[in-house]
Amino acid sequence: MLKINEIYQSIQGESSFTGIPCAFVRLTGCNLRCTYCDTEYAFYEGNSMTVREVVSAVIAFGLRHVLITGGEPLMQKDAYPLMEELLAKGHRVLLETGGSLSIDKVPPGVIRIVDLKCPGSGEEARNNYENLGLLSPRDEVKFVMLNRADYEWSRQMVRKHAIDKKAGVLFSPVHNKLPLKDLASWILEDKLPVRLQLQFHKVIWGKNAIGV
Repeated sequence: MLKINEIYQSIQGESSFTGIPCAFVRLTGCNLRCTYCDTEYAFYEGNSMTVREVVSAVIAFGLRHVLITGGEPLMQKDAYPLMEELLAKGHRVLLETGGSLSIDKVPPGVIRIVDLKCPGSGEEARNNYENLGLLSPRDEVKFVMLNRADYEWSRQMVRKHAIDKKAGVLFSPVHNKLPLKDLASWILEDKLPVRLQLQFHKVIWGKNAIGV
């Protein structure tokens, strides 16, 4: 049984899959409390659903891509059979995880988008750095930055762990906190092998929109 906050279809707003129509499955609950969190409503609210019910709801959208997100989806043990069943149905499955829990049991074939929490998040100490050794070229590592200090920390992490040699790297500003042009100029100045991203869904529907 899963506790599900929401299931909906939208345009993927983050990662290298930005702009692609996608089904979203948001699981309830999170073990982190990032200072800039924009999904606090997913901490506790949700309804109990079986894996079969969730898969049926996703299939009804008729979309190939599915994103499993939260909260922190890996907190729920039935997230693993959910991913396996979606893969078996022919979906391309993406997982967004906060990076504090191990990704070692995520089913092969799932594209793992793993946060590495910057100091500005308040959760830097919770990073599970062992995950960096489990990455594949199809996976992505996301840094969400509040300020210049977060950028410099992220730059150091990319270089120290050669993350760009293991997976895609995403640099994202906290919405309405770090100007996009500043982050873009820093990346260009340092010629970093990363992808600049923003939350495209907030550009389309506004920063407070839910379920789109």
